[in-house]
Amino acid sequence: MRSEAAAQPDGLERFVSAGKGRGLRARRHYAVGELLFSCPAYSAVLTVSERGSHCDGCFARKEGLSKCGRCKQAFYCNVECQKEDWPMHKLECSAMCTFGQNWNPSETVRLTARILAKQKTNPERTESEKLLAVKEFESHLDKLDNEKRELIQNDIAALHHFYSKHLEYPDNAALVVLFAQVNCNGFTIEDEELSHLGSAIFPDVALMNHSCCPNVIVTYKGTLAEVRAVKEIEPGEEVFTSYIDLLYPTEDRNNRLRDSYFFNCDCRECVTKEKDKEKLEIRKLNNPPSAEMVWDMIKYARNVIEEFRRAKHYKYILSLTLTLLPCELLEICELSLDKMGALFEDSNVYMLHMMYQAMGVCLYVQDWEGALRYGQKIIKPYCKHYPSYSLNVASMWLKLGRLYMTLENTTAGVKALNRAIAIMEVAHGKD
Repeated sequence: MRSEAAAQPDGLERFVSAGKGRGLRARRHYAVGELLFSCPAYSAVLTVSERGSHCDGCFARKEGLSKCGRCKQAFYCNVECQKEDWPMHKLECSAMCTFGQNWNPSETVRLTARILAKQKTNPERTESEKLLAVKEFESHLDKLDNEKRELIQNDIAALHHFYSKHLEYPDNAALVVLFAQVNCNGFTIEDEELSHLGSAIFPDVALMNHSCCPNVIVTYKGTLAEVRAVKEIEPGEEVFTSYIDLLYPTEDRNNRLRDSYFFNCDCRECVTKEKDKEKLEIRKLNNPPSAEMVWDMIKYARNVIEEFRRAKHYKYILSLTLTLLPCELLEICELSLDKMGALFEDSNVYMLHMMYQAMGVCLYVQDWEGALRYGQKIIKPYCKHYPSYSLNVASMWLKLGRLYMTLENTTAGVKALNRAIAIMEVAHGKD
């Protein structure tokens, strides 16, 4: 195996993938855990809620960060990080001073503003674009419905409103294309517990096509994306990542892919649907429910999940938490679990989704025992439903390990943390 530092995209090539357009394939063998390539962010933006705990420049998490002397809202490791980030931070610095609490562009608008500035100052191809240039991104403009077009126009209006001083704007048509490209090709940067840190563009990573049976995984070291093999990859084999959460059954996954990326997946798992029965497991009752009853409960579960997803995506959860106490949020989760639990087994993915939400509320209010009870119910089905070396499984083992340690169950804590490490050494590397 080559050293991590030496790994570059030279063992890979861009090609035309049958039925999928351009893609990425291996030119040599890659072992499980091996780094295929790394890609620095073409542009990245730290989420507002993490300011003060992470550096706005490199995304490092540390205490004692130094704040920007002017806006007092951006924080940096040191002078070097601040200087390096200034060409991007200056887009927001004076605006944050001017607008005060009324400065609230979306993360997508912030990222797009930085891309426009980068294209102006760095017109040449960058280190992030060895295989795919940002201007080559697919926009799927012809597939956008009226609702998505209206959202883009709202983002364009916010861009003009908040970024008038340091940006030169292309015409409206070009901005529509750029926002559509960002929506289809942007990445969410997460930490080891899958907490949201920010958004970024990684052009070479965006070249990979999707499969629900991926052979690589993307993880992050600050604003550097790393792509590692989670299966043996042979020369000539296409490199696939996953664009979505793989917990859910085939129909749900493809609904999400169509809505966000405008295609259906034709991987082996989507064709065979072999995991769907286990993922939708029904309780063994004396009077088995009718197909109609099961379908109605699935529709109910999907609606609940979509409400949570939209709340998270559009940040409505912030206003929700102002009016609902954590105990009330937990009650909503528990009521949903009670209703679904009349038909669904605890291992059913819709039950697991609500347990995960409930666990999050327990962690927020520091109810460690409550969080542990939910986590213990979640982990075994997670290991069954997710692929090997899943970050979702590693994150859950990590949470459980920390909870066990907090509750002074050292033996169980060490066991859980070792399970997390076993996955993370493949997904994140040995260090």
